[in-house]
Order: sequence, then structure tokens, then C-alpha cells
Amino acid sequence: MTDNAFYASLGLTPAVNANGKMTALGGSRPSDATLAAMAEAARGHVVMDDLLTAAGRELAEAAGTEDACPTTGAAAGIALAVAGLVAGTDLARIERLPDPGGRPNEVILPKGHAVHFGAPLVQMIALGGGRAVEAGAVNKVRRAHLEAAIGPRTAALLYVQSHHAVRTGTVTLAETVATGRAHGIPVVVDAAAEEDLRAWPATGADLVIYSGGKALGGPTSGFVCGRADLIAACRAQYAGIGRPMKVGKETVAGLVQAVRAYGARDPAKAAGTAAEQHARMTGLAARLGTLPGIRADVVRDEAGRHIHRALLTVDPEGAGRDAETLAAELAAGTPPVFLRGHHAAEGRLAVDPRALTAEEEELLVRRLTALLTGAPA
Repeated sequence: MTDNAFYASLGLTPAVNANGKMTALGGSRPSDATLAAMAEAARGHVVMDDLLTAAGRELAEAAGTEDACPTTGAAAGIALAVAGLVAGTDLARIERLPDPGGRPNEVILPKGHAVHFGAPLVQMIALGGGRAVEAGAVNKVRRAHLEAAIGPRTAALLYVQSHHAVRTGTVTLAETVATGRAHGIPVVVDAAAEEDLRAWPATGADLVIYSGGKALGGPTSGFVCGRADLIAACRAQYAGIGRPMKVGKETVAGLVQAVRAYGARDPAKAAGTAAEQHARMTGLAARLGTLPGIRADVVRDEAGRHIHRALLTVDPEGAGRDAETLAAELAAGTPPVFLRGHHAAEGRLAVDPRALTAEEEELLVRRLTALLTGAPA
């Protein structure tokens, strides 16, 4: 695997990331062009309000919306979006947040969408001065549940498009948008890791939030896009609760460059990447499926994205440990190896190829083989 002199200077060993583009492992590996844009921006000064406005115009064009606001990440985007909906552009109200000052501040979301993505989503709502109102039950939310939750203090409807969220038995985004339209209530979509920037605004949502460090392959960053008046309110929050989550010029430059490169992709090459992932994971599954206690299959991303992973189902008797223990043993080694463990408690681990080099894939095979057979690593 690639050495990293800076991490070494801190006494750290770079991790092998078979988990995916996860915040806990540093997000993405930005391209050379993205890193160059960040370095160039770092070497000069700019009026930050002008940079946020100009970058927002370009991000909005990529997403097919009226305007956009760069952020430090999708979580900050949720807080800023809620704050904008609660306080608008009124400076006095902005400076009182998270106290809503009597303004409508209830944010209604399906109960199964009150997720934890490393922090509670409802806490991001609270930071923006909102109060989360969870509609329905975890496994059953109908449009009637949203309708019943709407009242004079409703500020927005929030829909989470994520593998973290419950996706069965719940209200659809189309129903959520229709409900918002019927009651004159803005609809916010958290589409942090989604791949198609234009698809989610096209649903009729008023605000859509993306991560820059996930599908886009940029630095740790994000943006909110949507209606021009609501985006102006999001930007205005940098004079209030947005101050401790302000985005730097280098990050804005890297985000814009990553979005430019993402939009310039050849669709045929993008489709080829998915096919290449499938072929690569098919080969890996064939190798890992021969190990004691491991059944290996190839599966597509559970949230519908064009990502193919090797799914490892662990038989504790055959493997000599359960899936959670196996994942912990890999993470405790040198270098630490991280598998995707969202379903480890159910006996399933996954290998995500997007951040995994060919060299690291071989290291993963050796480490798993050593743990499960006793062979030298």
C-alpha cells in the first residue's frame, strides 16, 4: 500500500479502506486536479462572500437548480438549510438561533429517517433552530401521517435518501413533495451520497443537500442547492450558526473542481466503471468464498446506487468467530483493514471497491486468509 510521510510523522499507519467513502476514514481520495485546485486557491486571497456566490452559481448549474451554497459537509448543509427556513435572511433572527424566537420551526420527517450517520440527524435539525417531528412508525409511514403532523409551527418536510434510512413501508419522496406542495411547505432532501446531482432536485424538492466527499470524490465538503430565495437564506446563516462550520477557500475550490470533473464524465465510462466493479468483486468473491466459514456473493448497493460490493456472510462455526469479531480483528491489525460493517450484527460484511487499490485488495485477501486458515500473512 502507498506510504504516507505525513501520517508517519504523526505516528499513524494509513488504513486500508474496504468500507467505502466514509467520513470516519477520511472520505474520498481527491484527484490530482482537485488537489491542484485546492493548492492554487490556498496561495491567494479572495472575498469569501464573492467566492461562495460564484461557486454556488456553478454548483447550481451542475445540479440544475436556481442557486447553491457550499458547506463543510452534508451535516452542515442540514443545519444551514433548517436555519435558513427558520430565520430567513433577517439578521436579528439569524443571531438568535438556535432559539427560533417564536418562528415556525418544526421539521417533519418519516420516523425511519431519523437516522444516525455518525451523529444524530435530529441534532443537526436542532442546531439550525428546528425541532424534529417524527411521523408514523419506523416501518410504516403513510402520507396521512405526514398530513396529521402538519400544524402552524411546521417549517419543512425532510426526506432522507440514504442506506441508513428505512426504505420499505414508508412514504415515498413523490408523496412527500406532493404533501409539501398541497400545504405550501418546503421539502428538503438529504441526498448526501447520491450519484445523480440532477435527479433529486428534479423531484420537485425545494432544497437538496449533497456531500462533496462521497460520490463526487472531492474534499470533505458539501452543498445545498435549490430555490434561489432559500439558498440566499442558507448563505445568510454564515453570520450566525454557520460561523463555526464556515467553509474555507481551498475546500470550495476543491469542491468546484470535483463537480466539474464529475459532470464531465463520459456516461459510457461511468457505466463501464460499474461493470468493472462487478467483474472485480466477482473475482474477489470467488477467492474469498473458499475460506472457512465464508460465503461470498456480489451485490448492488442497497440504496440503488451503481456500486457493486463483495458480500461476505460469516458462519461463526466455520470461521471460528462471528462477523463482528472478524471485522474487529482486521481493524486491529497493521495496517488496519476496514470492511463495511453495517450488517455485521446480522453476520454480513462487505468489501467496497471504490477506495480500494489493487495492492490493498491483495493485502485484504492475505489478512483474511491468515485469520481464517492460520496461514502466514
